[in-house]
Amino acid sequence: MGREFIHIFDGWANTYDDSVAGQDEQYAKVFENYEGILKAVAEQVKPGIILEFGVGTGNLTEELLQAGFHVIGIEPSDAMRELAKEKHPGLSLLEGDFIDYPKIEKVDTIVSTYAFHHLTDSEKETAIKQFAQQLKENGKVVFGDTMFTSDLHRMAVIKEAKDKGYAELAADLDREYYPTIDLLRNIFTLHGFDVTFRQMNDFAWLVVATKK
Repeated sequence: MGREFIHIFDGWANTYDDSVAGQDEQYAKVFENYEGILKAVAEQVKPGIILEFGVGTGNLTEELLQAGFHVIGIEPSDAMRELAKEKHPGLSLLEGDFIDYPKIEKVDTIVSTYAFHHLTDSEKETAIKQFAQQLKENGKVVFGDTMFTSDLHRMAVIKEAKDKGYAELAADLDREYYPTIDLLRNIFTLHGFDVTFRQMNDFAWLVVATKK
């Protein structure tokens, strides 16, 4: 359920905002157009109750709150939750992950950025099935996350990272469960969603899935 990576995020918490701002050379391309990705997610949100998974330090949360949305946040990392609470003292922020979290009554939109890839493929399907049950009619899932057009594409990107001496990025891409677009399309479709994909940078895509 992604919790095997919590220690990484506990250690990354204090420098995470620097990384997404492009100050970490290895991850500069991963987080290119970061603010644009956050805005693109917020623009797809339906008014009502918004459930955000993987709140991190609260950057997407801030975009949503500024737009006037009611946000309930879910975050497994203690260090990340503490930073998010400092930024947004009034935020309803709960401990949990994409699968194991305090259940909320029917919600209008489920959002996340740079987090869904922490789940294995089978866990992704479990989570999406739960989303379908929890969303209201015509509710939406809106994600911004790293994914690949094929397994060969992912392998090529890992090789490129190694060739550039980006050992940390290469290990990240090899270690975690970055999906292909076809995999996500098939899972969302199986569980009753219409889904679209839009590329936002060399790594990240915007996923918009609407419950039928």
